[in-house]
Amino acid sequence: MTAPGDVSFPPVPAYSRLSLTVLAPVTERVDRFLADQLALSRTQTARLVAAGGVTINGRVARASATLVRRDRVEVEFPEQEPPRHLVPASIPLTVVFEDEHLAVLDKPAGLVVHPAPGHWDDTLVNALVARGTTLSGGAAGRPGIVHRLDRDTSGLMVVAKTDAAHRRLGAMLAARRVGRRYAALAWGHAGGPITIDAPLARHPKDRKRMVVDEAGRPARTEVRVVARCRMVDLLRLDLHSGRTHQIRVHLAHIGHPVVGDPVYGGGGSRRVSGVDRIAAAELERLTPRQALHAAWLHFRHPISGTPLEFRAEWPTDLGPALAAALGPENAVAPLEALRYLRFFEAHG
Repeated sequence: MTAPGDVSFPPVPAYSRLSLTVLAPVTERVDRFLADQLALSRTQTARLVAAGGVTINGRVARASATLVRRDRVEVEFPEQEPPRHLVPASIPLTVVFEDEHLAVLDKPAGLVVHPAPGHWDDTLVNALVARGTTLSGGAAGRPGIVHRLDRDTSGLMVVAKTDAAHRRLGAMLAARRVGRRYAALAWGHAGGPITIDAPLARHPKDRKRMVVDEAGRPARTEVRVVARCRMVDLLRLDLHSGRTHQIRVHLAHIGHPVVGDPVYGGGGSRRVSGVDRIAAAELERLTPRQALHAAWLHFRHPISGTPLEFRAEWPTDLGPALAAALGPENAVAPLEALRYLRFFEAHG
């Protein structure tokens, strides 16, 4: 029985049967592959495999099977599972686009995307439920969620309102046909355009952290400098995969961690020495969270095929940090900073 004010969602996937073709030369275990491509938990994919619902090239798969290029993976989902309950939460949301199939949101920093331990009823999903937004089935506890942003990362993300939209958006993400570009302040100077190809895995001792690990899952980030400041760079980052903490770990890996990152910050302002040390400490003080923002999202509408493009300017809570980084001689209003700095202009 549903409690008053709660909303009941059957946690069925957005599709009952799905086929995927592997494009990478060598990938990973099939359970990890499906968890990544379908935004499911490892527990859910393990259950699907154990139930015989996953085949590789027509043969029932084992969870440990490793996929290679051109493998055809077929997944059959159970018809129904016990319902779950999502409590509505009155949290303001900025909706930049919406139709009957999907919605694009500008997520504020500090908001967890979907229910999880410690955040069962104060997430973006709970806010969408309170708003009355129809959501696709999705993974258990994650209706409508096609991709995610870290709690303290702000910016654009798309949610699916129908199962057909969820299925097609998931396939588009897997095929790298959804463009996701981020803006970040990073310590030091990255130089020319950089492509970071570095596999990521869970930290062997701290499961909340990610590390670069040759045995991990493939991850690729393209880095371009938008503005070179005194102690930091304003970067534009293009994702070619969507691993947990990908940008933050990749930038730390090349020695340019995100300003304000409490996990991968690499010492923060303490990494700056000499006459710039005081200015670096002030910049850090003005940065209330990791200076990372999902600023640009573009894809074709999953149903109509119409090209869609969305832009989200530099967030106001990080405005003082960007102003301090640029210096008084380059003063620019935060509400138009990225446009002024030509962040949205195409560079390949």
